[in-house]
Amino acid sequence: MPTLPRRFQTWLPDNPDEAVLRWILRGVVTVTIVLLAADLARLNGWIVYPDLAAAPTEIQENLPSLNLPGLPSILAPLLPDGDKRLTPLPKPEGILANPMTIELLGGGKLMVTGTITPGISKAFATEIDKRGDYIKTVVLNSPGGSIADAMAMGRLIREKKLSTEVEAGKYCASSCPLVLAGGIERRAGDGAMIGVHQVAAITSAANSPPRDEMSVTQDISARCLRYLAEMGVNLQVWVHAMETPHDKLFVFKPDELKALNLATTIPAAAPAPPVPAKVRSSESAIAAPR
Repeated sequence: MPTLPRRFQTWLPDNPDEAVLRWILRGVVTVTIVLLAADLARLNGWIVYPDLAAAPTEIQENLPSLNLPGLPSILAPLLPDGDKRLTPLPKPEGILANPMTIELLGGGKLMVTGTITPGISKAFATEIDKRGDYIKTVVLNSPGGSIADAMAMGRLIREKKLSTEVEAGKYCASSCPLVLAGGIERRAGDGAMIGVHQVAAITSAANSPPRDEMSVTQDISARCLRYLAEMGVNLQVWVHAMETPHDKLFVFKPDELKALNLATTIPAAAPAPPVPAKVRSSESAIAAPR
């Protein structure tokens, strides 16, 4: 039985150089496709490479202040409008970088500003109970933070039948939209930036007990999806979060907020300016048959 090298030597003289080059090119293309598929699987968490030196101990919302280096997303062409829909994750400054504060305003509004720190939902509940029926709307301006606290705040808002609002030009990102989803009425002001992104692994001491990073991430995503379904919000909201790298932000357009039911009230589109009478008459004259 002829060996493989002998078969190749027999086949080679019968094939011109062009055919050989074609086979080499096909091999290169095949290897490239395999490498890209492996990279896609790694970025999506389908393949996990364990890091024994630092086992993840908690999966939480990756706050902008961590300023982790970005990685190019090969999913970008699959997203609406590609990379144009994604913006670099803004680094919070001033009051947004501080732990969340709760302030009572006039007109039955409760203003919550800053990072959603672990445990803040308890202080929020205390403030709600203290104010009784006076509070009608929770106003948000936050870069996000603890997902568990965000959902607890949102559920309390829904239980109390309160409205939520992101005022014109204000910011509600990462886990903050989960709080927004809790409102009976959800208002987004003109120019309000409302966006989502992935959760990320936060590692701590190397001697901490290891945990399954992918399992914890999937559990968080499942709880967020179940929560949004309870609130009557389209689950596509969290799909956008899972598709967006944690160092970027998927910012919703006003019509998307309404279509996904994340907002029930958005600014009305500006009416088109009236066409001057002279222009209308000129257009009519041009369009008229001769």
